[in-house]
Amino acid sequence: MLSTRALALAATALTASLALTACGGDETEQTDASGPLRVAVTPVPHADILQFVDEELAPEAGLDLEIVEFTDYVQPNAALDTGDVDANYYQHGVFLADQIEQAGYDFTGLGTISFQPMGLYSRTADSLDALPEGATVAIPNDPVNGSRGLKLLAQEGLITLADPDAAVPTLLDVTDNPKDLRFEEVEAAQLPRSLGDVDVAAVPGNYALDADLSPQRDALVAEDTSDRTYANQLVVRTGDEQDPRIVKLLELLTSDEVRQYIDATYDGAVVAAF
Repeated sequence: MLSTRALALAATALTASLALTACGGDETEQTDASGPLRVAVTPVPHADILQFVDEELAPEAGLDLEIVEFTDYVQPNAALDTGDVDANYYQHGVFLADQIEQAGYDFTGLGTISFQPMGLYSRTADSLDALPEGATVAIPNDPVNGSRGLKLLAQEGLITLADPDAAVPTLLDVTDNPKDLRFEEVEAAQLPRSLGDVDVAAVPGNYALDADLSPQRDALVAEDTSDRTYANQLVVRTGDEQDPRIVKLLELLTSDEVRQYIDATYDGAVVAAF
């Protein structure tokens, strides 16, 4: 009969053997994770890019992804704050900073992944110069993306802003409006649909893509794709930055494979920002 000490040693050896078996013997890289990583996204292009990662890269990395789609800019952060998701991928740093200030979120942005330029679109005018006096301009109703529309108009000389370098100018900062443009603030997801009711609309890149609008092909003018100010990030609750699943996802999202996917899929309407 084995002694108590011998039984203890045997049990220790068995435990070590099982641990080695779990860590090795499999060509698939294993990520230390406790369940699937739930990531909130808006549909295009973020859901598409994450779906590519999920299907083509995550299995070999041992990463279990669960993609949660939202159609607005509010719910992905609310879901992250309540713990319904573990991360989100849809927002740029300026929007994130504003959300943290307004809602008190304790979030951290990790790197930059992709950038979709905002464009000014019209169904009635073939150039900004052709806009009539008193033309109606739709801009996003959230302050940060609304400011992007105002900056594009100021860039083209249609309005003047009190401080051209302000991070988030508002309609109150418009000091000169020679064409007496009239502004309507519209929920960002609805802007493509508003094109039949306004003269021009400032449409964020993701919602333009979702409506089959290309900033290169269809916009009267669009943001410079070399500017990374509005590049979208992977965002997590502060303190989760070193979660192995988060680390692995960021590595995959900034891989050469994702860069090639973006270049091949969006023809410049989305650019890699890493």
